[in-house]
Amino acid sequence: MKNTFIFLLAISFIVACTSPNKSETESEEDSTEAVADGGVFFTNIKNGDTLTSPFLIEMGIEGMQVEPKGEVHEGFGHHHLLINNGFTPEGIVIIADSMNIHYGGGETSDSVSLNPGDYMLTLQFGEGNHVSYGEKWSQTINVTVE
Repeated sequence: MKNTFIFLLAISFIVACTSPNKSETESEEDSTEAVADGGVFFTNIKNGDTLTSPFLIEMGIEGMQVEPKGEVHEGFGHHHLLINNGFTPEGIVIIADSMNIHYGGGETSDSVSLNPGDYMLTLQFGEGNHVSYGEKWSQTINVTVE
């Protein structure tokens, strides 16, 4: 009887130590679901990161393909980096200026130089003619540049 109790206690301890807690499981499922539904994402930086300028951004996408600007093809487009701006609503042309960078060559990475401070970075996917695919095809993170 004593050996059975010790065995069950040991098994309980092993299960408790190796099972993921609920918040870890939920965040993995949420992340998997978001990728399965399609969308854009920063592959090398995340919300809350502290960066040193210049820094590299790498841009990913699931559910569409990257191609250079030009003719509009269903399921294709290119990235845009919006600095201190949220997503561009679907159907609206994404402006181009020093705070709204177009990657019309089909780029999926870039070196970005920003002055020290806090920034909101939005990755926005748009059609070949820079028309936004909207909020579903954007990701916004906040970073600090030293």
